[in-house]
Amino acid sequence: MRVIRDRPDRGAQAFSPAPSIVAIGNFDGVHTGHRALVDRCKSLARRGELTAVVTFEPLPLAFFHPVGAPARLTTVWQKLNQLRSAGIDITWLMRFNKALAELSASSFAEQVLADKMQARAVVVGEDFRFGRGKAGDVNLLNQLGRELGFDVAVVPDVIIAGERVSSSGIRARLAQGDFEGAARLLGRPFSMEGHVCRGAGLGRKLGYPTANLAIRAAPSPLGGVLAAFSRVAGGPWLPTVTNLGSRPVVDGKETLLEVHFFDFDEDLYGKRLEVQFVAKLRDELNFDTLDELVEQMKRDEHQARELLAAAGTPSG
Repeated sequence: MRVIRDRPDRGAQAFSPAPSIVAIGNFDGVHTGHRALVDRCKSLARRGELTAVVTFEPLPLAFFHPVGAPARLTTVWQKLNQLRSAGIDITWLMRFNKALAELSASSFAEQVLADKMQARAVVVGEDFRFGRGKAGDVNLLNQLGRELGFDVAVVPDVIIAGERVSSSGIRARLAQGDFEGAARLLGRPFSMEGHVCRGAGLGRKLGYPTANLAIRAAPSPLGGVLAAFSRVAGGPWLPTVTNLGSRPVVDGKETLLEVHFFDFDEDLYGKRLEVQFVAKLRDELNFDTLDELVEQMKRDEHQARELLAAAGTPSG
């Protein structure tokens, strides 16, 4: 998959070397609703045409409201990896900034879709809005498509068990610790990934060594102490207990995902970990002494072992 990171005003050359079928959206989570857009692109593509996604980083809501930005379901790397796995040929990761926010709906359609992507068809959801002040809707996109030479395909909402699939709905499920519900909407279990970074080594001193991952998709949709299966670079899934937060008991400032593997003691520094969550045990707590923390960690380990044994090791 070719990945483009640019703005619509950068040069005259088209980004797609052939006519393309383009889906547009934030694609945070690349959930079952997003994949319905991808599937429509693939079904519409004729011989010699490419499938493409135009998406945005940062998310528009995060740009306009950085303090109250929505939680992120995926890192940029995860988003691109999911789109690559789905069979997309080109992803344009547009920098969402003031210039893009001020681009009119007609200019967006002309510069981005017609000129840069050579769109033969554009695939969007029912509630799609675009252009300065979200002035553009599906009706305007159809009108502009007739003028600029592309068709418009509107994909209906995906409904699962009576619920409309959306990134906000998945965030709500995760915040409640409903990992089964989130997985149903995502189409796969929720996971976090990253490279292990150096920590202060306190966990090892307390008898609970951890592999620490910096949180790249911030803010996180969940936090606290969680039971999870974790693995190294595509290796076997192993049972773990994790802490996702700022570690108030040691005056932590940076948000970290700390992963403790049961019955396992290897140097994981620099390796890539994937963490698949199963259940939330509790919120992060502060403790007066480290001894109190250790006693609680023992209780967390016991509960996590029981939950993970009952859940069974992931198959994928």
